[in-house]
Amino acid sequence: MDHFHTRTHKLKGNISPDIQENIKYTTQIMQDCNDLVQKQFKIGIDHEISIYIVYMDGLVNTEMLQESVIRPLLQDSFPQERTAISQYVIESADWQWIDTMEDAMTAVLSGNTILFLGGEARAILFSSKLFPTRGVQNADQEVAIVGPKDSFTESLRMNTALIRRRIRDTRLKVIQKQIGTRSKTDYALMYIDDLVQKDILNKIQKQLDKICVDGIFDNGMLEQYLEKDSKTPFPLYQLTQRPDKVASSIMEGRIAVVLDNSPMVLLLPVTLNVFFQASDDYYNRWEITTFVRILRYIAAIISIGLPGFYVAIAGFHPEVLPTPFLLALISAREGVPFPVIVEVLLMELSFELLREAGIRLPGQLGGTMGVVGGLIVGQAAVDAHLVSTIVVIVVALTAIATFSIPNELFTSAFRLMKFFLIILCAFWGLYGFFLGFLAIFIHLFYLENYGVPYAYPMVEERGRLSTAFQDFMVRYPLKRMKYRPEFTKEGARVRQKEDEDEK
Repeated sequence: MDHFHTRTHKLKGNISPDIQENIKYTTQIMQDCNDLVQKQFKIGIDHEISIYIVYMDGLVNTEMLQESVIRPLLQDSFPQERTAISQYVIESADWQWIDTMEDAMTAVLSGNTILFLGGEARAILFSSKLFPTRGVQNADQEVAIVGPKDSFTESLRMNTALIRRRIRDTRLKVIQKQIGTRSKTDYALMYIDDLVQKDILNKIQKQLDKICVDGIFDNGMLEQYLEKDSKTPFPLYQLTQRPDKVASSIMEGRIAVVLDNSPMVLLLPVTLNVFFQASDDYYNRWEITTFVRILRYIAAIISIGLPGFYVAIAGFHPEVLPTPFLLALISAREGVPFPVIVEVLLMELSFELLREAGIRLPGQLGGTMGVVGGLIVGQAAVDAHLVSTIVVIVVALTAIATFSIPNELFTSAFRLMKFFLIILCAFWGLYGFFLGFLAIFIHLFYLENYGVPYAYPMVEERGRLSTAFQDFMVRYPLKRMKYRPEFTKEGARVRQKEDEDEK
């Protein structure tokens, strides 16, 4: 460790009243940083005040800096008191005094501008950030036919603005801090003060404060550092790129973690049923939404269990099939040299490879690779008698069921559980199939997230009908969803005013 940094990678030293000491310190600590811009000049009636400005090229709005800070300093005459400078920089409203080199250099690397004054043991920090970023675009992962089309970007302030635009409430709080000893990545906790459960909020804040790592670059990394139970394939946090979904979750008493440089926002706490909910579920009529949600739950069972069920039936229990279907199965497998388990694993792994290749290939070429590759490989495997046509149908139905679930990270767990059930069914047939599903359900009922059961509201501790069933497999009409789910603080669960006519 060099003599400038502590063991926690923080800079030592305070700002000196001798401006030459500050210049020397900055020059040494930022050595070989050719994108650093530094300028020293004198201002005042008799040029008696020394000024030293430091900022990072490419991260700063230089036009604003020139017009709002440098030009007024050079044109105006100041009294002898150096502190009076802050009263004359009237064109820049966002500034503050700082007194440590750690704050100064972190601000420079964050896109701000530091102004050192000769004779002052502190410096002025001007907000001048202008990061290179893309504009607001359509959501490409959580596509909705009805409803808003905007999505988050890699800019922290733009993301918080997209949420603030939807919730114009003074009780919406934004607590901004930094994480990562070297990356010093900005993040913001967003919640509504009178809806959030304070014990959950305190737990999350303590967890974030305890994380000590070189750098956090995406919410996917932050999620892995936050989770306590890493021995589960099911995600314990919800990632979304839709501002309307985040705003809706915050108004249910949940907490959003917005991380700079990440186009996804982390929502917590989380339960199993939120992964089956899509944004446009609340913009369509309740009958259509209920029908679609039931299909999603059926698709989840198919995506996990269909290949294993086929292995169990074809390998151990063909007698449960009707005779015509059994004859068709025998005819389809005629000439296939492999046992059923090898046949299914071969096709499932081939499809996973095609899926991964389609994701990595750029643009439209990826979709073409997935469709054409699947058709060619499937047909060629059938013609070569490597697999039967029924296996191709089973794998295709499993893939379609997987794509029907609106959360991509959640479906990754199903892809793993699918192979788990295939192996069990290869050893124990239908007994392995039912034991596997039993183990999955027990595991889901065992999980919890900040005191909230993962299988909520199927797990109800109070022995009464939970209000969350209003937004579970059946989505009630919006007029009847009068209460928020149990994420919300006790006593603040009334969502809408009671209708006087109903009393």
